[in-house]
Amino acid sequence: MPEIILFTIVLAVLFDISNGWNDAANAIATVVSTRVLSPYKAVLMAASMNILGALFSTAVAKTIGKGIVDPSGITETVVASALIAGFLWNSAMTILGLPVSASHALIGSLMGAALAQAGPGVLNYKGLLKIFTALLTSPVLGVFIGFYFMKLLLRLFGNFSPGAINRNFGRLQLLSSAFMAFSHGSNDAQKVMGIITLSLFSGGLITTMDVPLWVVLLCAFAMGFGTAIGGWRVIKTLGVNMLKLEPVHGFASETAATAIILGASHVGLPVSTTHVISSCILGVGATRRLSAVRWGIAGKIVLAWILTLPACIIVAYVTEVLLSKII
Repeated sequence: MPEIILFTIVLAVLFDISNGWNDAANAIATVVSTRVLSPYKAVLMAASMNILGALFSTAVAKTIGKGIVDPSGITETVVASALIAGFLWNSAMTILGLPVSASHALIGSLMGAALAQAGPGVLNYKGLLKIFTALLTSPVLGVFIGFYFMKLLLRLFGNFSPGAINRNFGRLQLLSSAFMAFSHGSNDAQKVMGIITLSLFSGGLITTMDVPLWVVLLCAFAMGFGTAIGGWRVIKTLGVNMLKLEPVHGFASETAATAIILGASHVGLPVSTTHVISSCILGVGATRRLSAVRWGIAGKIVLAWILTLPACIIVAYVTEVLLSKII
């Protein structure tokens, strides 16, 4: 295997780990903040379910591999530059305690590196329209589904005592958080599968964009390992700082998010699991009162989301220019 492809695979694994590190909060922020599970039990559960979810299908991986850029016009340095930029952004935002979209980071980085190498003609505009439509509409769906699902739960169980509600929904939240972790693995781990497959194709090691089994297993365990590390500052931001959650709120937001993410994975659409769970939490919180949501924290999260795509495009563009001169 050529050294540059091996280097790219190592970078892909590091990106997957950084993705799981930041996105651990997606699966367990609510279950930890409501004290249904201890942090370490929650992390182990999420890591295991992430791995299982990553084995679910490869539909999203194929979309990433072919839907952003023309695979035939991509070099190994483009893929490497994209992964370097995405890894740096994910890691920086995790250290700052801000949840970000690894999807936006990876897509923006691949666009920036491809533009530096081959210009605008290499971009798959039809595929990008499909991808960005899914990325932009899924958070809106998250707010509405989270809000109305929580309204339904209040209507059905509002007459029960708070103790009974918390006790019963605490048990249900064990299931909802596990399925949330599963759905996260089913969507996010596949994005790096697509990137590795793109690198293997561009290097001539495979002749189709079908994802090899060893790539599926490698990405599944890398994502699980990253989740096991646990991005504790991000977990605190989502599960504590933005909104004070009870088990029923955690169950509602996780169930709504899982439905959206699994639906997207089934049809091969990459979505930001971070955006989806955050928007579901906002929707659920809005059923209490708008002031229940700490909008200052939410504003910082949204700002990080807005900056992710352009920042990664620029960093990847510069990285590709430098890397292509070195290699």
